Amino acid sequence: MQIGPYKLDNPVILAPMAGITDRPFRTLCRSMGAGLVVSEMVTSNKQLWHTRKTLLRLDHSGEATPRSVQIAGTDPAQMAEAAAFNVERGAQIIDINMGCPAKKVCNVMAGSALMKNESLVSDILKTVVNSVDVPVTLKTRTGWDPENKNAVSIAHIAEDAGIQAIAIHGRTRACAYKGEAEYDTIAAVKAAVSIPVIANGDITSTVRAIEVLEHTAADAIMIGRAAQGNPWIFRQITHYLETGEYLPPPDLKEVENVLINHLKNLYDFYGDLMGVRIARKHIGWYCDQHAESKEFKQQIYRVESTQEQLEQVAEYFSATAGGLLAA
Repeated sequence: MQIGPYKLDNPVILAPMAGITDRPFRTLCRSMGAGLVVSEMVTSNKQLWHTRKTLLRLDHSGEATPRSVQIAGTDPAQMAEAAAFNVERGAQIIDINMGCPAKKVCNVMAGSALMKNESLVSDILKTVVNSVDVPVTLKTRTGWDPENKNAVSIAHIAEDAGIQAIAIHGRTRACAYKGEAEYDTIAAVKAAVSIPVIANGDITSTVRAIEVLEHTAADAIMIGRAAQGNPWIFRQITHYLETGEYLPPPDLKEVENVLINHLKNLYDFYGDLMGVRIARKHIGWYCDQHAESKEFKQQIYRVESTQEQLEQVAEYFSATAGGLLAA
């Protein structure tokens, strides 16, 4: 799959997720085989560009190319300025967020709420595309509610505006993450436009990935929540696409080693205090793959030091060494 001048190593992409796809997680997923990783969204409100949170989101030090950065907002001029600002700081692909269903985003008519206003969608896309000399992509949903699915119309607008690829989550804004994703709308978009189409939503395994690719004829798939605590999903899917063979899940020792390395990278990136707190959710996700993890997760959420966190994780895996990793 190609986005502008960039040919991806494979068609398996990490979705942008606020509070999750930071540099340590993006780097990990790349190492596990993701063909592209997309950053957490950066607001188009320039008053927030110099906050600690945004400065961390702008940090792409040492990352492989191409570096894709997502921006969010509602004003075409502000979005264009945000795009240029991120390109200056190393973004090689700009992704526009019209897929987030979060209330704090939609309440200001950003994210997937923009799908209600196709004229504004057109203005934003054209203005951003014309403001930078890097490829611009779009992430959206099937519509704003089940009775109003306009992803095909949005895709035509995107193609006309010069968008280089479109990712579609198989739910509407109103659905948020409830129920099951549907892929018929994604297939309809793929049939309607010539730009690359990326299918997203409920792709939780190699089997589902292949089913979605076959059903939609999409050019690529995008993995979000299924990668939390399970970065091996990229390796498993890409291995099947390349060889037609299924990979077994990682053994317990590999899971422990990857988690420990992930934690250390979080500490280095955020500092000890913030790193420990951000690490808690990741530890929980890794341990969700095992039996009998509820008590440990409650315990680890109370830990405040990096050393104690690492020690307790090591003790947990030592106690779980009987091969309880879920398939």
